Amino acid sequence: MKILVTGATHGMGKGVAKILGNIDQQSHEVIILGRSNELGNSVVNEIVATTGNHKVSFIPCDLSKLNDVKQAIKIIQNSHDYLDGLFINAGIGYAKQHEITEDGLDAHFQVNYLSQFILTLNLLNLLENSKKGGRVIFNTPSFGEMVWDDLQMEKSWHYEKAIGQSIVAKRMFLYKLHQLYCNHPNANLSFVGFSISKTVWSNQLNLIPPAMRVMPAILKLFGFFISIEKCGEIMAPLFTEETSDSLQKSGKLITWKNNAFIQMQEKAIYMDPKMQDKLWEISLNLCDDDKTREIAKSLEKYFLQ
Repeated sequence: MKILVTGATHGMGKGVAKILGNIDQQSHEVIILGRSNELGNSVVNEIVATTGNHKVSFIPCDLSKLNDVKQAIKIIQNSHDYLDGLFINAGIGYAKQHEITEDGLDAHFQVNYLSQFILTLNLLNLLENSKKGGRVIFNTPSFGEMVWDDLQMEKSWHYEKAIGQSIVAKRMFLYKLHQLYCNHPNANLSFVGFSISKTVWSNQLNLIPPAMRVMPAILKLFGFFISIEKCGEIMAPLFTEETSDSLQKSGKLITWKNNAFIQMQEKAIYMDPKMQDKLWEISLNLCDDDKTREIAKSLEKYFLQ
């Protein structure tokens, strides 16, 4: 399997990349997408050194810059003729203050959702070329609310509120993609949301103020956190399982409980096609990219059939 992982220099993304690079006799190819060249190449070297798998590469991309996303898409398209999997994982967690990107957007909304909306749509053709059934796995916890009248958090901002909105947007996006591909000629693509049941002990904890680290440290002692490697072990089957098994999970939000993947309930409003269409159109307008809109229109014609 050839799998692209966003946000693979830390946390869940790194855990998934490490495990995928090592399992099944190091047969999988892992492509890491990240902002830092230094960290990205360091992770590549770490995986190669610990697994012996040399099919690991890094592509630089700062998701807070739409031009970077477009450039990364060109690199991927020019370097690969197919992808078997895509892990939409990268995201901003804790932030001291409201940050606006150079594109004029809320940083959480752009990095956690919009840039990966563009990335996903522009890589669908490579996923369609997969002979093993392309699948997009979204790191999407089950919390969050959309703030339709203030998507960029200009009136009221809090980092937890911003994280939650970007996560809901990702879930609505995957439900929309699932519906669009139900009538698509290449209907063997799956879109799955995954919510980890335990918090992953990651670099994000080093970013929060020292006073906020005390409780997580205590909870870790009592087993409320899991390592990034354990997270990777739990998630790896989502990328390597048979197409039929992946398609059964498509369009659903799932978690891991009692050694099995189980479906979680979603709020009806976020499953509403009209609300998904609303976010879809807002996202396309914010992208302001002809190629992305062209891809969206090509998908919509199948949905109308």
